[in-house]
Amino acid sequence: EAQLQSFHHREGPMMVLAGPGSGKTTVITHRVKYLVEQCGVEPGSILVITFTKAAAQEMRQRFEKLMEGRRLPVSFGTFHAVFFSILKRAYRYDASNIAREEQRTRIIRELVDKLRMDVEDEAEFTSQILTEISLVKGEMMDLDYYYSKNCSEELFKKLYQGYEKAMMDKGLLDFDDMLVLCYELFTQRKDILTAWQNKYRYILIDEFQDINYRQYCIVRLLAERHKNVFAVGDDDQAIYSFRGARPACMQMFVREFAATQILLRTNYRSHQDIVEASLLVIHEN
Repeated sequence: EAQLQSFHHREGPMMVLAGPGSGKTTVITHRVKYLVEQCGVEPGSILVITFTKAAAQEMRQRFEKLMEGRRLPVSFGTFHAVFFSILKRAYRYDASNIAREEQRTRIIRELVDKLRMDVEDEAEFTSQILTEISLVKGEMMDLDYYYSKNCSEELFKKLYQGYEKAMMDKGLLDFDDMLVLCYELFTQRKDILTAWQNKYRYILIDEFQDINYRQYCIVRLLAERHKNVFAVGDDDQAIYSFRGARPACMQMFVREFAATQILLRTNYRSHQDIVEASLLVIHEN
């Protein structure tokens, strides 16, 4: 009943609080079908955002199976894939502009040598610095007020600025730059924002608890005209805070959009013994 109620929601923002095994993918795919078949929504105006490429592919396959093989121009993609497609049209970027992991690592290692830093484990240090750079961008932090866990604030600032300059000089983007540039594009070019708002009138987001602040801000801009955001998540399943995920965005979404809330309680995947054992742990959160 709760599943039916959620995907029969017609207009406006909705937050679906979905526990483990409660049918998140089922609800999202059935909602897309309902919008197309029962509400007459143009398939090309529907955007489904996931956090991994595998999840996007699975969602598309499940939807096509639900539609008995009919291929409709509904957009399924990760945050980065969706935002990069927007940047490609605005700035003519292509795949060659996306930095590979070894390129990003090399930039940090060259900066470490240049700054004559003495680090115990270069590979681990490099990885942690890249994670911190990602966190600063995703959380939209002021660099002057960020305190690094791996080196002094002065050295981190030099590493951050040196990394950004090297990336720019090479014409490269990392995944966080896709979000940064997309946010800047939408805030500086209202005409482009309006065009994409009219393109994607219905937005569905899976695993909303894993969203970071910048992703939330971009979604808020993209959805502010029509407000048809269908967010599915569970703050008890948030495990990516180390890379900037902010479950509090779920509460921000409900508050700022005045979203309808619905709770999917039933776990259709696990035996009751497993559910009860896991709740003992979750209640300690």
